[in-house]
Amino acid sequence: MFNTEPTIASTPKVANKTIRGTKKDADRYLTGKLRDKDLGVIIEPSSISLDKYLTQWLQTAAKPRVRQRTFEDYEALLRRYVREPLGTIKISNLRALDIQGLYKSMQDRELSPRVIRYTHAVLSSALKQAVKWGMLHRNPAELVDLPKSERKEMKAMSLEEVRRFLGAVKGTRASALFEFALATGMKPQEYLGLKWTDIDFKKGTATVRRALAWSQKKGGGWSFSEPKTTRSRRTLPLPPSMVKALAHHKRRQGEDRLRAGSEWQDHGLVFSSRMGAPLSAPALSKAWFKPALVRAELPTTFRLYDLRHTHATMLLADGENPKVAAERLGHSTIVLTLDTYSHVLPDMQKQAAARIERLMFRRGRA
Repeated sequence: MFNTEPTIASTPKVANKTIRGTKKDADRYLTGKLRDKDLGVIIEPSSISLDKYLTQWLQTAAKPRVRQRTFEDYEALLRRYVREPLGTIKISNLRALDIQGLYKSMQDRELSPRVIRYTHAVLSSALKQAVKWGMLHRNPAELVDLPKSERKEMKAMSLEEVRRFLGAVKGTRASALFEFALATGMKPQEYLGLKWTDIDFKKGTATVRRALAWSQKKGGGWSFSEPKTTRSRRTLPLPPSMVKALAHHKRRQGEDRLRAGSEWQDHGLVFSSRMGAPLSAPALSKAWFKPALVRAELPTTFRLYDLRHTHATMLLADGENPKVAAERLGHSTIVLTLDTYSHVLPDMQKQAAARIERLMFRRGRA
């Protein structure tokens, strides 16, 4: 006779789970659990709070793989919107309803869909990692509904406004910088991180090899970071007039260096302060860009970044191939370029129709 009663030493661990639904739902859950057991995939519910987990995720998973500026953005976003309302909840008890409630409260505070969707992207990434680490069965952030994304209005100067703006900065210390921004379409962090070794005066090119990043933390400094994508690392041919402007700018910077003497900060930057120090985009905008807009009698709602949009818009409106524009901007795909600058497409379509008219219907006419 066999004893079917388990001994104390062999007593199996028993788990109880209440399934809200039909018997079929319960059977499905049980089948899944038994399958996981057979495969050796046993996930114990984690008792760690979401707040503590997010701290671990930031340091062990996020920080090693993202740039410092991005890491600080993640940190600030989670601190500002997630930790206080949801931080005390154990991640094993975190439900989609909790996350949905968080997004609803953010909407009630009139935060933009863009902020909510960015918060969701970071939180979902963190919880996805918890699933990989065996701390969760499923990512609850996958089950929530997000607010409809709002298309940000694209702002670009007209050709007449560009001429007025350049007239307003002509002869100032920032003239070459703003001309370069408009002539290349680089992002502010790209041209502010540009070094003289990146400029080839003989070939008339500028190469993007790095970006200038400023820490958002109080008292934080600056650093160089790698371009985000391989497409961001690119060499751009420069207009001959821009090459001459850069040569003049370099001579002026040499005079600054002589005046500064031993106090000169030699970082090799193309665009720097009078002492050779890096420039931040906010400081540049406040000291030079916004005052230039006022002098040119242009809307002060234009941002420094809009010089990049203006460059792209000018190219596309003049009939440049979108693929060429995408390469100059460092976009990962031409789809991104066409989607971002779709406001230019109607004029491009009119130009295409005019070309067809000329090629098909006017050939050989007197």
